[in-house]
Amino acid sequence: MTTDLWMLVWSGFLCVMVPFVYVGGLGQIPGGFAWGFGNREKPLELPSWAARAKRGHANLVENLAPFAVLVLVAHVAGKANATTALGATLFFWGRVAHFVVYTLGIPYLRTAVFGLASVGELMILLQILS
Repeated sequence: MTTDLWMLVWSGFLCVMVPFVYVGGLGQIPGGFAWGFGNREKPLELPSWAARAKRGHANLVENLAPFAVLVLVAHVAGKANATTALGATLFFWGRVAHFVVYTLGIPYLRTAVFGLASVGELMILLQILS
């Protein structure tokens, strides 16, 4: 399996695992776990760090589909190469860093690592278009 596909697999795994981080925030709220196991009919205010982690997860979900399309099209079209592998690796590690930095609440660095992941996607797109 190519590096591109492995980075897609690991990005999917990251997307599945990060909710476990912000679920920990439920333990800091009275009745939080009961809310988590219930029907969630009323919104619950998470601690700030957990709310940021939840938004970071939503951002990852929004960006995972376009990344998957790019990786899969590059693979099927026979355009996967060292550049797409580097782009996919930048995307994955950029998304890991984005989630961590977002959860910690570091605004400017968050934008920079988001940009790094986006550059990775652009690198793949340019290989597809060439």
